Amino acid sequence: MTEEVKTFEGGAHIPHFKIYTEAKPIEKLSSPSEVIIPLLQHSGVACEPLVKEGDKVKIGQKIGESEEFFSAPVHASVSGTVKAIEPRTVPTGGQETCIVIEADDGPQEFEMKQVRDPEKVTVEEYRECVREGGVAGMGGAGLPTHVQTSPRQPVDTLLLNGAECEPFLTCDHRLMVERAADLVKGAEFLMKSIGAKSTIFGIEVNKPDAIKAVQDQIEGKTGFEVAPLEVKYPQGFKSHLIKACTGRDVPRGARSAELGCIVRNVGTTVAAYEATVYDKPLIERIITVSGPNVPKPGNYIIKIGTPASHILKACGVEDLEGSKVVLGGPMTGLAQTDLEVPVVKSTTGVVVLPPNMVREEVDYMDCVRCGKCVEHCPMILYPNQISTFAEAEAYEEALEWDIMDCIECGICAYICPSYRPIVHMIQRAKPEVEKLQKR
Repeated sequence: MTEEVKTFEGGAHIPHFKIYTEAKPIEKLSSPSEVIIPLLQHSGVACEPLVKEGDKVKIGQKIGESEEFFSAPVHASVSGTVKAIEPRTVPTGGQETCIVIEADDGPQEFEMKQVRDPEKVTVEEYRECVREGGVAGMGGAGLPTHVQTSPRQPVDTLLLNGAECEPFLTCDHRLMVERAADLVKGAEFLMKSIGAKSTIFGIEVNKPDAIKAVQDQIEGKTGFEVAPLEVKYPQGFKSHLIKACTGRDVPRGARSAELGCIVRNVGTTVAAYEATVYDKPLIERIITVSGPNVPKPGNYIIKIGTPASHILKACGVEDLEGSKVVLGGPMTGLAQTDLEVPVVKSTTGVVVLPPNMVREEVDYMDCVRCGKCVEHCPMILYPNQISTFAEAEAYEEALEWDIMDCIECGICAYICPSYRPIVHMIQRAKPEVEKLQKR
């Protein structure tokens, strides 16, 4: 590739482990006998249930909603009977109110019937469909997508995040390869909605087939380009993507719209397209199931609310002795102890790490001031100092050292020779620091 490869300052080159699934075409996973639909799957306000125990529901039916702006409705991913509405464990490890649906026998596929002509969709229709479809960020952040469709300030550039820099994950890669036409059409919808003049697809260069697929679809279109990105973690984080693709510096705490950009995950863009053209709510998504010992790794379309146990069984995983099951990628995802936990709208992967890839539980040591975490921090922070303050509950000092700018990418903990759980320390301290900021 002769075009300049773009990147950002800091970060780390870590093993990819994408070989298990990067060439695996997308396929549907078997439907579970029961789904667990959390009423909060996004940043913002939880939904209120629209159904009660014993109700019959149809696939795609809205079952939870809130009148608050920062919220997104939830829908039944199967047809069946509401078995319970009760607190259940969710991927964060906490408890959220969930609607448990026992699936009916028979087919459980949403009918993909075109209800709008893509060439005639208005901005108002698009915004309403995204809101009603419960579309939320599918790259991890979980922001209700309708919030981005009507920015309060001028936006000139739409950035489509196809970096997928986390190890093991390939769901976005395969979506770009196999559904590039829908992706580009979805980008056109959003461009029109936000008034952007250009769209940049940021894709790491270890995905040449995805780059070609998107380039083929945008050929001859004005205002579209592909930005080839260096393979480096966390290349897909919002501020780094903006810097790499546009050259614009991102001040600490700045919102992307303040820089004239909207950043959206490629999977979210396709989900918004489906909600608009087919009235299909976000009831399923592509998830990478991977790991060295997974018998049937792949990129699967999986219904929202499917328990992790069903996914593992369907992919042939039986022996988990000494292994860790992570929902999401291994750098930012969370290891699960309860395998009945459901996948949600932002779940990108189910990764099984075998014993030889799991760090033994050891007592961590004091910081040795090696500076490796500082050298690699993509936010140009001092994770060593911040985590020391966090551990000592010195929250004012942690705030002074910009703890709230940490993106929790995990690089610091990954490379720390003292095995310090730097990210966990910071995560525990942030709520206390937030209290300080509100005083």
